[in-house]
Amino acid sequence: MKLWPCCAAAVLALAIQTSPAAMAQTSAPSSAAQASQASQAQKISAYTLTPERYKKAHDLTQAYFHLNLFSIIYGLVILLFVLRLKLAPKYRDWAEGASSNRFVQALLFAPLLILTIDVLQLPIGMYGHWLSHSYGLSTRGWPSWFLDWTKAEVVSALVATIFVWILYAVLRKSPKRWWLYFWLASLPVILALTFVEPLVYEPLFYKFEPLASRNPALTQDLQRLVQHAGVTIPPERMFWMNASEKTNGLNAYVTGFGASKRVVVWDTTIAKMNTPEILSVVGHEMGHYVLLHIPKGLALSAVGLLVLFYLGFRSIGWVLGNWGSRWGIRSLDDWASLPALLLVLSVFVTLATPVDSAVSRYFEHQADQYGLEVTHGLTRDSGQVAAQAFQILGDLDLDDPDPDPLDVFLFYSHPPIRDRVQFCLTYDPWSQARQGEFVK
Repeated sequence: MKLWPCCAAAVLALAIQTSPAAMAQTSAPSSAAQASQASQAQKISAYTLTPERYKKAHDLTQAYFHLNLFSIIYGLVILLFVLRLKLAPKYRDWAEGASSNRFVQALLFAPLLILTIDVLQLPIGMYGHWLSHSYGLSTRGWPSWFLDWTKAEVVSALVATIFVWILYAVLRKSPKRWWLYFWLASLPVILALTFVEPLVYEPLFYKFEPLASRNPALTQDLQRLVQHAGVTIPPERMFWMNASEKTNGLNAYVTGFGASKRVVVWDTTIAKMNTPEILSVVGHEMGHYVLLHIPKGLALSAVGLLVLFYLGFRSIGWVLGNWGSRWGIRSLDDWASLPALLLVLSVFVTLATPVDSAVSRYFEHQADQYGLEVTHGLTRDSGQVAAQAFQILGDLDLDDPDPDPLDVFLFYSHPPIRDRVQFCLTYDPWSQARQGEFVK
């Protein structure tokens, strides 16, 4: 669940994570919802797709896998390209010539460099959107996609400017301890961004409304689920999101913390699943809410950032010592050193990708287990209902039943759908006179 999509994410906002996914509603069941209800009579024994859907899912997953691998290499090449052409020194000279004020220089330098890098990376994003659209997952055209890209760039530039200004202020004050002091200074900024993300950032891209006003009956069912769990998630923390204007996919997610914490349900999920299946999906999201996965994720990200910045500190001196003069970089506290620092950090972030993915998969598995436990006794055969929900989700999202193990290891933030379905069908502590681990 990642947020702030920009090359500046490599800048120091690497810990900002969220979960963009949700559900929705219609007054009458769609054909997909009717098919889902009809599937109640057909018990799921494993995640399967028709031969045609299987081929599409496999081809799409392979395409995304290769795109992810290529984008890592391409991103590093872009940074080397920017360094080789000495673009950062040119932007630095222009910023320093425009003003002697360091904050004004950051306002001029950081957005210009970040925009340059992101424009060079634009072909990757465009190809990803083309893939999604050609396989029927995305419903939006190029004008809508470019508008969202532009919005994201504006936000990215603002966020990057804040981090870059803090970083170089710290670098000038403490060349030997900058990694620690910058980490300490970054934490409150990251927390603030995580807090305002559902209030400010997400509404730039999607329409949100209180779920109670869009679907009172579903809200009442969800409140019964909440009461059954013995937790407190008031209706005002449940939101409907208009995902259907941009995607055919299904999802739901938990985001924010404190006063901004909420459960979001996409309209597509409500339209294409029946009530027990929706309860299963929301039960999973309640797991993230109750098991404190957002604060735990933030804490783990904070530790990861500390390690990342320290490794960057240990490496950047060697890099600049060997190539800094060729790239027109005067010193580490020179604005022009930013792409070199990004290059070093990006290498370590890439190496840490499997760890980040594994932690995410663990959290998602815990949420799956919580969803089964919280709906046990509330819906008939909760394991079968959850399996049916995952079958619908996987079919519509074109999840590959047999993903490449290397793809799973490197990039999967969730367990493969086939494994989630199997877990739903086999997890049954109650048949052995035991209780669930999370819901007693």
